[in-house]
Amino acid sequence: MMWPSISLLAFVTVQRLAELGLAHHNTQVLLSSGAKEAAPQHYPYMVALHSCWIAGLWLLAIDRPIEPLWFAVFLALQAGRLWVIGTLKGRWTTRIIVLPGAPLVSSGPYRFLAHPNYVVVAGEIAVLPLAFGMPAYAAVFSLLNAVMLYVRIKAENKALGRQCF
Repeated sequence: MMWPSISLLAFVTVQRLAELGLAHHNTQVLLSSGAKEAAPQHYPYMVALHSCWIAGLWLLAIDRPIEPLWFAVFLALQAGRLWVIGTLKGRWTTRIIVLPGAPLVSSGPYRFLAHPNYVVVAGEIAVLPLAFGMPAYAAVFSLLNAVMLYVRIKAENKALGRQCF
């Protein structure tokens, strides 16, 4: 039965597309308010990585059953995703956008972690393939994502004036 797999993949695809729309809107509002984008050169690679991840899942996981434990972990990650987006509100984007003079967000999950969104994303990149019983796929994309996040977090910390990492 392919419907559960198709439904889950469709959900993730629609979610990502909706998030790109929200991110684009927020980016435009922030830029019109005097914000600046930092380190845009890595962004196309990040989009390519995520696009390949989801496209590969559509190709390889569409007829696989969903493992309930990993699906439950994926659902928990969705709660984390909503917490991050809800905390950042109009400052949530997929790019590194810095609004001069605006304080760093320190509420919600940012009380506990400097980059909770990346924890959620790293979890999703590993957990969704695991939900389809694809550990090698999870490992490969987790490694690629770790490289991307190393570049991304370093650039973001520099743009935000953080001395960590």
